[in-house]
Amino acid sequence: MKKTLVLLSLLILSFSAAKSKDLSIASPDGKMRVTIHVEQDRLTWEVNHEGTPVLTPSEIGINGHLTRMKGKAAKGNTALVSNSQYTVEFHADNDAAAYRIIAKGKKPVTINNETAEFQFAGDYKAFIPYVNDNRSGERWCFSFESYYDEQPLSKMFSDSLAINPLAVRLPQGKTAVVLDANVTDYPGMFLKKCGAHGLQAEFAPYPLKEENSGHASLNLIPTSRANYIAKSTIQTPWRIVAVMENDAQLLSSDIARRYGPSCRITDTSWIRPGKVAWDWWNATMLTGVDFRAGMNTDTYKYYIDFAAKNHLEYIIIDEGWSSEESLTEKLNPEIDLSVLLPYAKDRNVGIILWSSWRNSARNTEQDFKHYADLGIAGFKVDFFDRDDQALIRSAWEIADCAARHHLLLDFHGFRPTGINYAYPNIVNFEGVKGLENSKWEPRTGNGPMHDQPRYDVTIPYLRMLIGPLDYTPGAMVNATRAQFFGNNDHPMSQGTRAHQVAMYITYDAPLQMLADSPSKYMKEQETTDYISRIPTVFDEVIGLDGEIGEYTVIAKRKGQKWYLSAMTNWQSRDLSIDLSMLSSGSHQATIFADGLNADRDATDYKCSVTTVRQGQRLNIHLAPGGGWSMIVD
Repeated sequence: MKKTLVLLSLLILSFSAAKSKDLSIASPDGKMRVTIHVEQDRLTWEVNHEGTPVLTPSEIGINGHLTRMKGKAAKGNTALVSNSQYTVEFHADNDAAAYRIIAKGKKPVTINNETAEFQFAGDYKAFIPYVNDNRSGERWCFSFESYYDEQPLSKMFSDSLAINPLAVRLPQGKTAVVLDANVTDYPGMFLKKCGAHGLQAEFAPYPLKEENSGHASLNLIPTSRANYIAKSTIQTPWRIVAVMENDAQLLSSDIARRYGPSCRITDTSWIRPGKVAWDWWNATMLTGVDFRAGMNTDTYKYYIDFAAKNHLEYIIIDEGWSSEESLTEKLNPEIDLSVLLPYAKDRNVGIILWSSWRNSARNTEQDFKHYADLGIAGFKVDFFDRDDQALIRSAWEIADCAARHHLLLDFHGFRPTGINYAYPNIVNFEGVKGLENSKWEPRTGNGPMHDQPRYDVTIPYLRMLIGPLDYTPGAMVNATRAQFFGNNDHPMSQGTRAHQVAMYITYDAPLQMLADSPSKYMKEQETTDYISRIPTVFDEVIGLDGEIGEYTVIAKRKGQKWYLSAMTNWQSRDLSIDLSMLSSGSHQATIFADGLNADRDATDYKCSVTTVRQGQRLNIHLAPGGGWSMIVD
């Protein structure tokens, strides 16, 4: 009987071996290992990082199961698995495991569905940015702005979608982040609960009919969708699981660039990043002027003068200069671009105009050429609020047209997907719960409903991982938790003045806003002078220290100068910063720090000049909701 059982077991093992073949690839440093299970009736992958199980077998599929696949490893950290229709390309990098599916042939393929599972090895804590505030109740129409629910994967809401990146805590202090990259002619990836502690991708179906709806009817909302998600000669976006040994590595990760598309612009010399005086957050509220402030020519001349005086490259004229349905007809008669454009040009200040996505998409070539010929520097395109295939195609068409006419773009209601690497004239994205939310933030109990400082020190690790973020910092009215309240026309920030200033270094934003009123900045000239010294693009970035949701410490270099910053949540803390990145010798440094009484009056700060040396450890104190920054000459 025992011999019979042994023979039967051998037969089962032999049959399984004939039905399944495993491939294994490893990262260059040998820590990341991807195992690909090639079975007759399906394809799965699993990920391990230096003995830490990350993903257990998780299915990969398109239009159903991927069957009859054959594959081979190549170049050590790459594997290709194929059948007659598709090739799946796998990569194992030092900090990530990734794959994408490529259709064979040149004929368009109809993709009814795609299976992308991320089955984690345990019930780990996750930072989950749930979809909420859907536009007109449409499941896949959303601004891509979410606070993070911190909960075990098993407690994830089964009826809810989440956006990515989504972080999962692993054993040994490691963190995994699930994200997509290089979304070119394909919908973006939402995530939902799958099994006991896994995630599964969901994609918006292709829109068939649309109507004006959503906030102030500025959106174009699908009212009918197809039973497929894409039609194209496809190459899916990369499905990525990044794994970091400590959170600080996320602050300087270039994973989105590495997995992004190549640049499609031959000459990029005309692209001019910089800082912007912005009107909307401060409700065009000026004081001490001899004209009525608002959406009018005099107000924007004042903004231009402020920008020129403080070495800001741009101003934005936000919503209200054009009509709701056209960029060229029924324009606001109170705003005279024929006056403002030469006025700004004489002062070396560019003008950026606001537009809804649907207006930008309607007569793109004609309108963009018209405004480029007038001398407009670019457009802030708002209310995308979707990432189905039709919307993604439109975004790429707008980016291409803008590039041909040398126009900058700032995309709002849009999550970075890699498009900015193909078109670097896209100099910023929203898709973040930025400072604007403070205008309407309600109070509950003894403080604001949402913990903004905690969010402020979460997004550098997650949202910023996929691209720049138009948080629009710079509030000059700053409040402790007990003192804060939402006010639309006289807004304030949660946390300290130094917390706001540190954002100019911490947050990646090639087009960076000064959100408050020029009148307030001129009354706070020391703060304004400090902000004006900070560049918006850098040559080197180092994540020095930090923990998701707790605090950040980051260093950035531009030329020979270093810019360092630290931010905290509502917890005060003392930190020691290693200055080993500096060149040898002593350096003059300007420090902008929380004042001694910033825990009682959040506007309290101290700006001082000192000397620092390479290798020195600098001890700093952060007030609750506080910040710190330093410019090293």
